[in-house]
Amino acid sequence: MNAESTIEAYYEALRTGDSLAAFFCEEPGAVKIGVGEELYGFADIARGLRDQTDRTSAWTVDSRSLRVTERESFAWFSDTVRMEWRDDRRANTYEYDTRWTGTLEYRSQTDSWRFVSIHVSVAVETDSLEDELFGEL
Repeated sequence: MNAESTIEAYYEALRTGDSLAAFFCEEPGAVKIGVGEELYGFADIARGLRDQTDRTSAWTVDSRSLRVTERESFAWFSDTVRMEWRDDRRANTYEYDTRWTGTLEYRSQTDSWRFVSIHVSVAVETDSLEDELFGEL
Protein backbone atom coordinates (compact mmCIF):
# COMPACT_ATOMS: atom_id res chain seq x y z
CA MET A 1 0.00 0.00 0.00
CA ASN A 2 1.36 3.45 -0.87
CA ALA A 3 0.77 6.73 0.99
CA GLU A 4 -2.19 7.74 -1.18
CA SER A 5 -4.01 4.44 -0.70
CA THR A 6 -3.37 4.71 3.06
CA ILE A 7 -5.11 8.10 3.12
CA GLU A 8 -8.01 6.71 1.09
CA ALA A 9 -8.25 3.72 3.46
CA TYR A 10 -8.38 6.14 6.41
CA TYR A 11 -11.29 7.99 4.78
CA GLU A 12 -13.08 4.67 4.23
CA ALA A 13 -12.51 3.59 7.85
CA LEU A 14 -13.96 6.92 8.97
CA ARG A 15 -17.04 6.33 6.80
CA THR A 16 -17.61 2.81 8.09
CA GLY A 17 -16.85 3.41 11.77
CA ASP A 18 -13.78 1.17 11.82
CA SER A 19 -10.86 1.74 14.17
CA LEU A 20 -8.71 4.70 13.13
CA ALA A 21 -5.83 4.59 15.63
CA ALA A 22 -3.89 1.96 13.68
CA PHE A 23 -3.36 4.53 10.91
CA PHE A 24 -1.12 6.62 13.23
CA CYS A 25 2.52 6.22 14.28
CA GLU A 26 2.77 5.01 17.85
CA GLU A 27 4.93 7.98 18.78
CA PRO A 28 4.64 10.62 21.51
CA GLY A 29 5.25 13.27 18.83
CA ALA A 30 2.27 12.31 16.65
CA VAL A 31 -0.30 15.11 16.22
CA LYS A 32 -3.95 15.23 15.13
CA ILE A 33 -5.64 18.60 15.00
CA GLY A 34 -9.26 18.43 13.95
CA VAL A 35 -12.15 20.82 13.59
CA GLY A 36 -12.78 20.75 17.34
CA GLU A 37 -9.85 18.98 18.98
CA GLU A 38 -6.09 18.95 19.42
CA LEU A 39 -4.58 15.54 20.18
CA TYR A 40 -0.89 15.04 20.95
CA GLY A 41 0.87 11.69 21.18
CA PHE A 42 -0.39 8.30 20.09
CA ALA A 43 -2.22 7.50 23.36
CA ASP A 44 -4.20 10.77 23.22
CA ILE A 45 -4.94 10.32 19.51
CA ALA A 46 -6.11 6.71 19.99
CA ARG A 47 -8.38 7.74 22.89
CA GLY A 48 -9.81 10.71 20.97
CA LEU A 49 -10.49 8.65 17.85
CA ARG A 50 -12.11 5.86 19.89
CA ASP A 51 -14.40 8.41 21.59
CA GLN A 52 -15.24 9.95 18.21
CA THR A 53 -16.12 6.55 16.73
CA ASP A 54 -18.26 5.69 19.76
CA ARG A 55 -20.36 8.86 19.61
CA THR A 56 -20.74 9.46 15.86
CA SER A 57 -22.34 7.73 12.87
CA ALA A 58 -23.53 8.25 9.30
CA TRP A 59 -20.26 9.68 8.03
CA THR A 60 -19.87 11.18 4.57
CA VAL A 61 -16.25 11.77 3.59
CA ASP A 62 -16.01 13.14 0.05
CA SER A 63 -12.41 13.73 -1.04
CA ARG A 64 -12.30 16.38 -3.74
CA SER A 65 -8.66 17.18 -4.49
CA LEU A 66 -6.25 14.76 -2.86
CA ARG A 67 -2.62 15.61 -3.64
CA VAL A 68 0.12 13.35 -2.31
CA THR A 69 3.89 13.63 -2.62
CA GLU A 70 5.74 10.48 -1.63
CA ARG A 71 9.43 10.00 -1.03
CA GLU A 72 11.31 6.90 0.09
CA SER A 73 10.16 6.91 3.72
CA PHE A 74 7.93 9.96 4.13
CA ALA A 75 5.02 11.65 2.38
CA TRP A 76 2.84 14.71 2.71
CA PHE A 77 -0.63 15.47 1.45
CA SER A 78 -3.38 18.04 1.12
CA ASP A 79 -7.04 17.62 0.31
CA THR A 80 -10.38 19.38 0.39
CA VAL A 81 -12.98 17.11 1.90
CA ARG A 82 -16.74 17.49 2.27
CA MET A 83 -17.59 15.93 5.64
CA GLU A 84 -20.91 15.18 7.27
CA TRP A 85 -21.66 13.10 10.36
CA ARG A 86 -24.17 12.60 13.12
CA ASP A 87 -23.23 13.19 16.76
CA ASP A 88 -25.42 10.55 18.38
CA ARG A 89 -25.03 11.94 21.91
CA ARG A 90 -26.16 15.43 20.94
CA ALA A 91 -28.60 14.28 18.26
CA ASN A 92 -27.08 16.79 15.81
CA THR A 93 -25.80 16.46 12.28
CA TYR A 94 -22.75 18.46 11.24
CA GLU A 95 -21.45 19.22 7.77
CA TYR A 96 -18.36 21.11 6.71
CA ASP A 97 -16.15 21.76 3.74
CA THR A 98 -12.75 21.03 5.25
CA ARG A 99 -9.10 21.39 4.33
CA TRP A 100 -6.70 18.60 5.26
CA THR A 101 -2.92 18.54 5.43
CA GLY A 102 -0.68 15.90 6.90
CA THR A 103 2.49 13.86 6.91
CA LEU A 104 3.06 10.13 6.82
CA GLU A 105 6.04 7.93 7.54
CA TYR A 106 6.79 4.57 5.94
CA ARG A 107 7.37 1.75 8.42
CA SER A 108 9.45 -1.01 6.85
CA GLN A 109 8.84 -3.40 9.79
CA THR A 110 5.14 -3.53 8.91
CA ASP A 111 5.43 -2.49 5.24
CA SER A 112 2.89 0.27 5.89
CA TRP A 113 2.43 4.02 5.94
CA ARG A 114 1.37 5.75 9.19
CA PHE A 115 0.25 9.30 9.87
CA VAL A 116 2.65 11.42 11.88
CA SER A 117 0.39 14.46 11.69
CA ILE A 118 -3.02 15.45 10.39
CA HIS A 119 -4.52 18.93 10.48
CA VAL A 120 -8.16 19.47 9.50
CA SER A 121 -9.57 23.00 9.30
CA VAL A 122 -12.72 24.75 8.18
CA ALA A 123 -12.49 27.81 5.96
CA VAL A 124 -14.10 31.05 7.07
CA GLU A 125 -15.49 33.75 4.84
CA THR A 126 -12.62 36.18 4.35
CA ASP A 127 -14.91 39.22 4.05
CA SER A 128 -16.34 38.45 7.48
CA LEU A 129 -12.90 37.81 8.89
CA GLU A 130 -11.51 41.06 7.49
CA ASP A 131 -14.44 42.99 8.97
CA GLU A 132 -13.94 41.28 12.32
CA LEU A 133 -10.19 41.90 12.36
CA PHE A 134 -9.99 45.36 10.82
CA GLY A 135 -13.49 46.83 10.96
CA GLU A 136 -14.93 48.68 8.01
CA LEU A 137 -12.24 50.58 6.14
